[in-house]
Amino acid sequence: MLLLGIIAVYLVTKYKRLLIRLLHIVKRLAQNRAAARAAIISILLLCSSFAANAQYFDLQGGRKRLNIPFRMVRDMIVIQLNINEKGPFNFILDSGVGLMLITDPKLVDSLNITNKRTLKISGLGEGEDYEAYITSSLKVDIPGLNSYDIAAAILKKDHFGLSNYAGMPIHGLIGYEFFNNLAVKIDFSDSTLTVSKPKYIRSLRRGTRIPIAIENRKPFIQAKITFPNGVKSNDKLVLDLGAGHPLSLENIISKHGLPQKFIAANLGVGLTGPIEGFISRVKEIDLGKYKIKNVITSFPEERPHDKFFEPRDGNLGMKILKRFTLIIDYPDSAIYLKPAGDLNEPFEHDMSGLEYYSTGTDYNHVIISRVEPGSAADEIGLEKDDEIIAINFKPVSSMTLEQIDALFRSQNDRSLLLEIYHDKRLDHVIITLKRRV
Repeated sequence: MLLLGIIAVYLVTKYKRLLIRLLHIVKRLAQNRAAARAAIISILLLCSSFAANAQYFDLQGGRKRLNIPFRMVRDMIVIQLNINEKGPFNFILDSGVGLMLITDPKLVDSLNITNKRTLKISGLGEGEDYEAYITSSLKVDIPGLNSYDIAAAILKKDHFGLSNYAGMPIHGLIGYEFFNNLAVKIDFSDSTLTVSKPKYIRSLRRGTRIPIAIENRKPFIQAKITFPNGVKSNDKLVLDLGAGHPLSLENIISKHGLPQKFIAANLGVGLTGPIEGFISRVKEIDLGKYKIKNVITSFPEERPHDKFFEPRDGNLGMKILKRFTLIIDYPDSAIYLKPAGDLNEPFEHDMSGLEYYSTGTDYNHVIISRVEPGSAADEIGLEKDDEIIAINFKPVSSMTLEQIDALFRSQNDRSLLLEIYHDKRLDHVIITLKRRV
């Protein structure tokens, strides 16, 4: 096992070009908060290949299982933890992320992280250098769990804006370390994780078992997809707790073509640059014995896989996974699915054409970051950097971003009264939602 100090030197010497590429994406990402997670994962995939295999959590004091509360925020699982006896801090739980990432640079000083190596990355243009840290082992405390040899990657500057996207302070992401030694049950109905030794998970197994494969610290699942034209395929998907969409399918257009009804869309930022593509629906996805109908699906434009990604056909995201009570059991290479009451509810995409984030001391200002061309918002003249003050006379400062999301995908032809701060004045406009897929 390589020492982390050697890892840092190795990263600088051999992988500097790739780090420059990744950080260049991060730089652009500051203007695209909705795509923040995609570039984060790219960096973590690189770092995880050098992480110690022994990084894991275990139950304290002979416990058989432990309940941990979480908060669902814009289809992200947020848990609290302490680091080096400081905190609590809010971390996104993301299956397959290979090395813990601290996204809040202020934590470097407050946590007294002294044993760290600095990577200085030059050559990004505009005279700006970027610096990143790789730490040695940290004391990561989740009540009832002990951590072992968990290191972290840290950027000196927060380029991701996850707190703005979530509407609450987010300090980082944690993934593979949390899953690789324990079985984890996720109950979305009561926002509880139940963590157990794999041999004690039997009493919690009340669902359909589906095998998974762990490759480079990420879980993969096989799923059957039926397209609107009746064509079927068997696809290898990343089981992705960090993806907010229901389903994304890659390199499908040349094989099966696009469904008849689709919209062009900006799908985020990936390792090789901005991801353009389309949003449509598939007729059905089969997960074990469960058949999920008429699923909103992203279709990225086709491009060669980066050599740092495993071959795959796409990923399975939270808007499907949260319709189940879910057990993830890396040690046994399996998941267990038990359907919730909303399994057969229709999938709806945003009907406004708006992307937005929150800002301000209390994250109570909602700013438009992008307006989809040809959308309902575009038709009434809303623009990037406009501020949404109220919806149907209710101040957005008293709403969560999830509540706003729900309004904007609530019903085709529904009219909403928006109060907008635009060009130093308040305007009142009516937006009529338009189902586009």
